[in-house]
Amino acid sequence: MKEFYTLLSKIEKNQFSPFYLLAGTEGYFIDVITDALISKLVKEDSKDFDCTYFYGKEIVPSDIIETAKRYPIIAKYNVVIIKEAQFISKELLDELISYLENPMPHSIVILNYKNKVFNKTRKFYKAALKIGEVLLVKPLYDNQLVPWVMNQADQLNLSIDPKAAVMLSQFIGADLSTLNNELIKLKLVVNDGEVITDEHIESHVGISKEFNNFEFQKAIGIGKFSKAFQIIQYFYRNPKNNPLTLTLSTLYSYFQKLLILKGLKNESNVASVIAVNPYFINDYKAAANRLTMRQITMGLKHIFEADLKSKGIEGVNNDSKSILEELLIKLFTL
Repeated sequence: MKEFYTLLSKIEKNQFSPFYLLAGTEGYFIDVITDALISKLVKEDSKDFDCTYFYGKEIVPSDIIETAKRYPIIAKYNVVIIKEAQFISKELLDELISYLENPMPHSIVILNYKNKVFNKTRKFYKAALKIGEVLLVKPLYDNQLVPWVMNQADQLNLSIDPKAAVMLSQFIGADLSTLNNELIKLKLVVNDGEVITDEHIESHVGISKEFNNFEFQKAIGIGKFSKAFQIIQYFYRNPKNNPLTLTLSTLYSYFQKLLILKGLKNESNVASVIAVNPYFINDYKAAANRLTMRQITMGLKHIFEADLKSKGIEGVNNDSKSILEELLIKLFTL
């Protein structure tokens, strides 16, 4: 993410490069950089003359090179945008290396290579790295989502409390475009200076503030069986918004954090070590104090077995309801 924000900062300061290779499996970052460049470089009166789009399945490298060599008519730069470059064959992509070796100072070429890892051993990659900006992106890890949501809210001049950020990230997952869109929608309904809370998330995103994966893991951690059982009943009635795979992966991550916390000898900077917001650290400590190391380890084993059953690898004809109820009983009889 640091490379993304560094590149975005350069663009905001009008520090441009003749070539941009934006590649990887997280399309959100690629789209934001591309949009930022277009916003800076392409104006309404110049877009029909000095901005050209090419698409990966249809490109002819010589056409791109010829277009990139043109001088701008109205704008300061001639902008060439290559979309869906992941569909370009290695051989055709390599034909563009001749342009990279001698780029035009009056042109800016932007290549979008989305939903696929770019091979860094290619000659094209090395040529792009030598003369332009290269950004390789991948989806965020689970422990990076909440900080990203809070930072993105800040970028949108929004305030969001940690619990609301956790609910949003757990419900949507690592789909940054959808997360960003939900924050934009929330911006339209909250008053200036108002903090987004779990009530806003429940009202405007459709996630229950009482019956969600965050409250489910908390109920298990502090030993409230009746609350945990209520939550899974809600999950059964709302399966579309509460898929079993998400519940199990969230629960597994929770127990992993408890295991790390249980093994810590130094209490300093605990929240950072287990990658949770300091706002929730007391909840994790309470759960870690209640459970022994053996119980946490057994909990991980039971969750893993439940995941195998949900995928049909272990057990026969196990539906989501029976899998989760059986897991709940096991976790409360550790």
